[in-house]
Amino acid sequence: MARRRFSNLLALAVLSCLNERPMHPYEISQTLRQRGKDQSIKLNYGALYGVAESLAKAGLIEPRETVREGKRPERTVYAITEAGAQEHDEWLEDLIATPVRDYHSLEAGLALMAGLAPDRVVRALEERTVKLRVELASVDESLRMELDFVTALAQRMRAGILTGVVGWRRVHELLAQGMTLQEIFRDPVTHLGPDGEPFAPFVGGSG
Repeated sequence: MARRRFSNLLALAVLSCLNERPMHPYEISQTLRQRGKDQSIKLNYGALYGVAESLAKAGLIEPRETVREGKRPERTVYAITEAGAQEHDEWLEDLIATPVRDYHSLEAGLALMAGLAPDRVVRALEERTVKLRVELASVDESLRMELDFVTALAQRMRAGILTGVVGWRRVHELLAQGMTLQEIFRDPVTHLGPDGEPFAPFVGGSG
């Protein structure tokens, strides 16, 4: 795996959230919890602010504005930079593609993989299977199970039979055409077909 400027998976989770839209750290924390990502990535609210500041110093995110809600303290809204978006994509792809002895890295990579286009995830999973096969002669049964899992996942995604993958692919196609996530999910059924139906109840919400 390539040496990165950041090794804390919470930093990748922050980039993943900001890759969708600008948010302040509290909103990032709430988003990760609501989506159950805190089950795969250690989420410490206090540490999250420090991670955001470090990412900003590295030029991967930048302050966009300061907001205040009611009597709460002011909060800084961050946006991802072009360098941050590139770091996010490369880091996440590398996390999925490269086997390491820390199995939490694969769990985190899979938890955040929707941030990449499906075909890119498939390539990373297939690259991982190649590397796992090279190591297979000396690995234990747990890695054999991992090989079976990522191979089957890549095959299901490649075949388009994994639930939601059609809509997921369509989201990235629309993003490549210049649409924003807000625009897509403003009318998810129109843009994503049946895969957009689970998001329909949230249309018109506070976002």
